[in-house]
Amino acid sequence: MGCMFSQLAAQFAFFPPSPPTYQIKKGDNGKLSVVSTSSPSLPLPLADDNSLDVLLIDTKRGNKIVAFYLKNPYARLTVLYSHGNAADLGQLYDLFVQLKVNLRVNLMGYDYSGYGSSSGKPSESNTYADIEAIYECLQTQYGVSQEDLILYGQSVGSGPTLHLAAKLPRLRGVVLHSAILSGLRVLCHVKFTFCFDIYKNINKIRKVKCPVLVIHVSPSYKSKGTEDDVVNWLHGDGLWKMAKEPYEPLWIKGGGHCNLELYPDYIRHLCRFIHEMENITTEIRLKKIRQNLRQKPRSKSSSNKCCAQAVLNVAGVHPDAQNVRGPAAQNVPGPAAQNVRDPVAAVELGVCPGNVAVENRVG
Repeated sequence: MGCMFSQLAAQFAFFPPSPPTYQIKKGDNGKLSVVSTSSPSLPLPLADDNSLDVLLIDTKRGNKIVAFYLKNPYARLTVLYSHGNAADLGQLYDLFVQLKVNLRVNLMGYDYSGYGSSSGKPSESNTYADIEAIYECLQTQYGVSQEDLILYGQSVGSGPTLHLAAKLPRLRGVVLHSAILSGLRVLCHVKFTFCFDIYKNINKIRKVKCPVLVIHVSPSYKSKGTEDDVVNWLHGDGLWKMAKEPYEPLWIKGGGHCNLELYPDYIRHLCRFIHEMENITTEIRLKKIRQNLRQKPRSKSSSNKCCAQAVLNVAGVHPDAQNVRGPAAQNVPGPAAQNVRDPVAAVELGVCPGNVAVENRVG
């Protein structure tokens, strides 16, 4: 019975454009390019556009997925964009260009298995494998570390986004745009999480350790045709309230599920978020982590103290010592490289003194 409900939920979750709005062609030099298959007016990149890389990436589930990597020479951060359930890269290219320019970022967008020119069939498991393959490509081919990465998930894209975000403790930030609490909660109002539900974001949001920006339609705007009648505002509000480090949310008046990008507040608020993420320092992150630790219930604090004790043991420091000092406190990777001496904060950041990473690896 559970399998049947899961398959039913998946049918409601995925609507890839048919036929796809683009095709991939390989030139004589081996370089991949994009050709429109729908409207001649659909903006697509030129074959000689050096600011775009068209990629074909293998996933661990045996599919080949298409990705666009848009380069900005002034970028300090990279955005990994997971799109909604009824679009493909051909329809999103113009938006990607605008985000790349206005946010001053590099941007990686990809089509899920079964979308666009990607092989396979769309499913929850495939989207998880898809985003893991894209992240690995960003690491190995472009040298992007999680400290310089912002994950962006729109609608169904919030599922793979939070799946990956929960595994990356030193991620710079997350954007949830018209996101869902879970697949079943979109179809009906349920208060419990069932085993056959899909995209259980309600469980994963608590594991995200970086700032989370939520963008959704404002609940106070009641004019006909301007509410998100696909994903209720309560989804966005719930995710924002459950985030460990919630950023000021954006509730857009007058929008719908698929057009929030058209409103001036969207790009203004997103620019502010990106700018603050660019300037965030280890000192600021540690201050917020300590504040969060003081607000946690005793049981969770005890757990963190146990983790801190393990860090002290690794570092060879007496349990009564307040700070981890000496060589063990140096060479901490990523943005925590400014000598993270607080062992509890080190655990929360996903790093250990002595260059020992405490990280859930993508696998």
